[in-house]
Amino acid sequence: MNRQKNPIPLQAQPLHLANRRDFLSRTGMGFALLGLRDVMAGRHPGSDLPDPLAPNGPHFAPRAKRVIHIFMNGGLSHVDSFDPKPMLAKHNGKPLPTPNLVTERLTGAAFASPFKFTRYGQAGIPISDMFPHLGQHADDLCVVRSMKSDVPNHEPSLMLMNSGDNTLARPSLGSWLTYGLGTENRNLPGFIAMCPGGHPVKGPDNWRSAFLPGIYEGVYVDTAHTKAEQLIQNIRNPRLGLANQRRQLDLLQALNRRHLDQRGHDPQLEARIQSFEQAYRMQKEATDAFDVDREPESVRERYGKTTQSRQLLMARRLIERGVRFVQVWHGKWQPWDNHDAIEKNHRKLAGECSQGIGALIADLKERGLFEDTLIVIGGEFGRTPTVEITNAGKSKLGRDHNSAGFSMVLAGGGVRGGTVYGATDEFGFQAVENPVHVHDLHATILHLMGFDHERLTYRYASRDFRLTDVHGRVIRDIIA
Repeated sequence: MNRQKNPIPLQAQPLHLANRRDFLSRTGMGFALLGLRDVMAGRHPGSDLPDPLAPNGPHFAPRAKRVIHIFMNGGLSHVDSFDPKPMLAKHNGKPLPTPNLVTERLTGAAFASPFKFTRYGQAGIPISDMFPHLGQHADDLCVVRSMKSDVPNHEPSLMLMNSGDNTLARPSLGSWLTYGLGTENRNLPGFIAMCPGGHPVKGPDNWRSAFLPGIYEGVYVDTAHTKAEQLIQNIRNPRLGLANQRRQLDLLQALNRRHLDQRGHDPQLEARIQSFEQAYRMQKEATDAFDVDREPESVRERYGKTTQSRQLLMARRLIERGVRFVQVWHGKWQPWDNHDAIEKNHRKLAGECSQGIGALIADLKERGLFEDTLIVIGGEFGRTPTVEITNAGKSKLGRDHNSAGFSMVLAGGGVRGGTVYGATDEFGFQAVENPVHVHDLHATILHLMGFDHERLTYRYASRDFRLTDVHGRVIRDIIA
């Protein structure tokens, strides 16, 4: 594009809204010069804006610097994984004295776990044979058995686990952390959400920034693909090289900057300007970060060859490069939502990720990253200890949703390893000892990252919002 001198100084042009005809007649090709001042000064338009992703200091010394959230999408069964219930075997097939438990579908008699539990490590933590590779790291794990949320439905539970609210659009955990800490690598987003095959239920609401500036929103990556051009949509321009893209972006940013100058401070517009710059820079760095073929064959073999294992290896490569929060989704359509054939389905799903999770923990240890990387493993809720049945009363050999009691596993990042915290009742219906609400989990994660969850706020609509709303307490007993 030729840069021509604008015959009318920009400062002299009236600041009024013009229709399309006036717009075209007044400007012509003169906009090509709008960014010339910045270009001649050796900087790009918008580069003098405050950097919203500049590294920030937390409220106090953090135990963790980054988070990898391994999301068992659909609801991992706690009584088949990390919370063994011998009483279910004793009462298998018999009616149980059920508490006042709300379920989504009909359930029947006690359903003993078809999985064998083994005690691992010096702590003797029982873990089912679904996850033998996690058992090898038992003394590094903290199993919270007393998690609880609010309702046994996917949509509200996904929203609560990811953004702290069941129904309203709120900033996600990853967005809050990126807002609080910034990023250590300006060529990559601070928050990345990986989900193979498309968006999960509730889609981008799971990683949305909501009323926080858009630069803090999670970047979605479809890890069903392997090439960078497919992993991230529009990561490269097929028609323009980097030099021409830079010139095109300079023009766009000059227009955005002039718009911003006319309106004063506008966090959303500032974030948009920064987002364009980040997208341009990502073209080089993202290609390297997501290319697991650059890893030695021995490393790839260690993680395994499943899509889930490849995601976990990508997660390690991303946090090495300064990404603050990486969310690893196990499939888009609630693969862990096993209302029938739970033994077959859960075993298959665990086989897709157990090796990769074990390799991730070992890999982080070897690279000196485990101590300040917080790993969170779990779904949006658990499953019932009773069998799900059809309207005709027939068993489906599966389990329904259970939000009253379930398990989450934490590791690294200042967590007390070799720990089992809280308990559900003797059958696994609900949390009865040291209950941990999702708000408490969020408060604890923020604490490990160096934040007081009551002080990490953002003013919107004349109110100071926070991730935990008016709830949450730090679970100090699980902190090393």
